[in-house]
Amino acid sequence: MLQQTQVKQVESYYYRFIAQFPTIESLAEAPSQKVLKAWEGMGYYGRARNLQKAARILVNRFEGKIPANLEELLKLPGIGRSTAGAILSLSYDQPVPVLDGNIRRVLIRFFYIIQDPGKPNTVKKLWEISQHILPPKRPGLFNEALMELGALICTPKHPDCVHCPVKMGCQGFGTGHPASLPIKSPKKQIPHFDVTAAVIRNNKKILITQRPEKGLLGGLWEFPGGKKESEESLEGCLKREIREELNIDIEVGERFLQVRHAYTHFRITLHCFFCRKLKGRITPNGVMDYHWVYPKELDRFPFPRADQKVIEYLTRIGHD
Repeated sequence: MLQQTQVKQVESYYYRFIAQFPTIESLAEAPSQKVLKAWEGMGYYGRARNLQKAARILVNRFEGKIPANLEELLKLPGIGRSTAGAILSLSYDQPVPVLDGNIRRVLIRFFYIIQDPGKPNTVKKLWEISQHILPPKRPGLFNEALMELGALICTPKHPDCVHCPVKMGCQGFGTGHPASLPIKSPKKQIPHFDVTAAVIRNNKKILITQRPEKGLLGGLWEFPGGKKESEESLEGCLKREIREELNIDIEVGERFLQVRHAYTHFRITLHCFFCRKLKGRITPNGVMDYHWVYPKELDRFPFPRADQKVIEYLTRIGHD
């Protein structure tokens, strides 16, 4: 959960998730939709899918025990070198380094590394340093202390050098400008896309579709639609997408909501329309599944955050 997400955002999700899946066995046996629903709103849903895949491997191959072996850990879905190091050092007290974002920032400032932190040679150097400074005794406590130092003291924008316990040895502090490190790569322009979504009504039910298992937001449910092409109107895009994905023709009604949402590498504006099915028999093509559901049933399904805004709107206006 802490991969690419801060503790304050994770905390409430963590306790709720653990309450639902208190053991590796319970997570392994749970329906995947239940796992995604418990993860709903935290983003990076591939983490949830990998977590369950790893749980199933642990149950089937390791009797539900997490291996205390770096090579075996790295074979598990979703576990990279830093996560494996955290598991082995914090749980098994093995002298294995961690290089999360907080530790990376602390090392770059302490040792005054002015190379691009994203370059392979810089990453290699940081791993070598983290291994070299790791004490043989209580390495888990040391790694945890470094992570806390980065999270609470050596913060990205305003490091609290006054209260830093290692400032006298810190080369970044010695320059008088520790916040200038790590050096920042030039920002790339973030692309923006207009995306359409259809609330297709049939009597009192609404049509929802399930995204393919692989890819962005895999396995989640959404209101069907898709990305507008450059020369299309929003209405034309919606008709084309529904025809391509579901093999039906629709009548596009009023646009009732616009939702702006940012992903890691792009932004979208979701344009939402009330629609009505005109003709055709639904044949899924590009979606895993579909359901006609009553509005009150929508909260049973895991939805992306942008679609959750649509559900909130429908609830607020009392759509039935």
